[in-house]
Amino acid sequence: MAAAFAGTLGMTAGAAVAAPEPEIVRFPGRDLTLSGLLFRPEGAGPFPAVVALHGCAGLGRTGLDPRFRDWASILTGKGFAVLFPDSFGSRGLGPQCRVRPRTVTPERERSADADAARRFLQTRGDVRPDRVSLLGWSNGGSTVLWAVRPQSRRDRGGPDFRSVVALYPGCARLVPRAWSSRVPVLILIGGADDWTPAAACEQMVAGARGRSARATIEVYPGAYHDFDAPDRPVKVRSGLAFSADGSGRAHTGTNPAARADAFRRVPAFLAR
Repeated sequence: MAAAFAGTLGMTAGAAVAAPEPEIVRFPGRDLTLSGLLFRPEGAGPFPAVVALHGCAGLGRTGLDPRFRDWASILTGKGFAVLFPDSFGSRGLGPQCRVRPRTVTPERERSADADAARRFLQTRGDVRPDRVSLLGWSNGGSTVLWAVRPQSRRDRGGPDFRSVVALYPGCARLVPRAWSSRVPVLILIGGADDWTPAAACEQMVAGARGRSARATIEVYPGAYHDFDAPDRPVKVRSGLAFSADGSGRAHTGTNPAARADAFRRVPAFLAR
């Protein structure tokens, strides 16, 4: 795994948006050792922290995805430590966007990974154990929504996640399960997303009112999946294992206004 991250470190160092050099970390998960990248702000801490969960493409094909590098820069600049667990690489898997069925799912393995990352951070002297939040993109966004259901709390040792942010998660499977959350949730999603449609998330949030911790959703008009990726022209991806219409085709690409708003909104939400 260290070798797999060598390219990641090089990409991070040469990125246009400066981010601190990450530390490669390993920590116990459920039935395996997990690897990840830990970004720390300057100073001794203790810092609030964020467990950041990648999407179905993993952390990046040849290095850390530039979107994650940018988020690491934004969040460490606001004083957060950020841990990116590698759910797929730790299991010897590559990208999963075209894989069906999947052996690593949001509701089971990835939720357990999120909890393991929380526990690991809470053992560190440079992290505030009561201020560990959860952030996820796409498949990782779906994971964070599964992970904070009241019935999903696996390990009550140590404080729970403080709050959760999900960027363009898939919500369709959570609607019939009467989703609710133990902690405050913010969902950011594109109004034109045809991979993980906003309508299912809006229905999920509306259904949880009155029986959940506060859940808020922001729908960006005209934005597609991956709206926070830097400089990615909108295009159609094909061959996907899952898509809204079952065709395996969906639009992805940058929406500058949505990206800028997310960079403003997410750190403010996590700092509450």
